[in-house]
Amino acid sequence: MDSWIDEESAPLSSPEEGGGTAVLERPETREQTEQSDTGDSDRYSHYVSADKIAESKMTGRPVVALCGKVWVPKHDPSQYPVCPDCKRIYEEMKRGGF
Repeated sequence: MDSWIDEESAPLSSPEEGGGTAVLERPETREQTEQSDTGDSDRYSHYVSADKIAESKMTGRPVVALCGKVWVPKHDPSQYPVCPDCKRIYEEMKRGGF
């Protein structure tokens, strides 16, 4: 018995040869959940949208302040002075600097 391969049904030697589907690989992404600074910003209250704070309280996921600080809100922000970087960025946004 002779064995033969039909060229139409034979597997392709490279994906570029046919009209099959290609698989695109995405780089793995990880959510940053660690503190993004040296700890000085723990002494301040930071600017974050009220919606994000409420979502964080429900899910336990961290928020990102205007200054870039990443944390899970747990303390009363009125007990701390406002972060100077957040305040500066917020003022620039109000003036249309962003």
